[in-house]
Amino acid sequence: MIKTIVFDFGNVFINLDIEGALSRTCQTLNIDIFSEEITAVNSLYEQGLITTDEFLDFYANHFPGQSKETLTEVWNCILKNFPKHRLDFLKELKSTSKYKLILLSNTNELHINWIKENVPFYNDFKNCFDAFYLSHEINLSKPNRDIFEFVLNENNLSPSECLFIDDNQANIETANRIGFKTWHINPNTEDVTTLLKTKNYLF
Repeated sequence: MIKTIVFDFGNVFINLDIEGALSRTCQTLNIDIFSEEITAVNSLYEQGLITTDEFLDFYANHFPGQSKETLTEVWNCILKNFPKHRLDFLKELKSTSKYKLILLSNTNELHINWIKENVPFYNDFKNCFDAFYLSHEINLSKPNRDIFEFVLNENNLSPSECLFIDDNQANIETANRIGFKTWHINPNTEDVTTLLKTKNYLF
């Protein structure tokens, strides 16, 4: 019996050709966001291994005078396309009170601050969830602690009672090993609202 639905933020909610959008933005700004050095720093930040100040210092040194513009443009490309029907469905799902809804995200504090200021639906979106976890913040405060373990302990959950939905195969495999029920979706061809509505054992 599923009691909790755990969503990854990423492409589960943002149906966008992220790589293409980033490439176009970087070309406009005349930068190479995909250099090995930048990729490495982004990865460290997502894992919570460096602080927001260290992350910003890197960009300020790498792109003198336009680090804020660079970051804003890149985030804008990733976050600008949130389907309204998906937000409506989350509100509907929340109102049924049948499941506890949890959101996991590698979105960090810096991104969240930007989202709060620039995305009008942020509060409505966040209010759809009973719990909202930033893996970056968990990793920074408790290095090497598995985020699934953290969420299960925080909510006194058994993994077999949880459905985990993500577009990342590696995350799905990890969740499977722990004992979660899982769905791996392709955000370019599938929609999370359709999947949830058509699974009879949920509804």
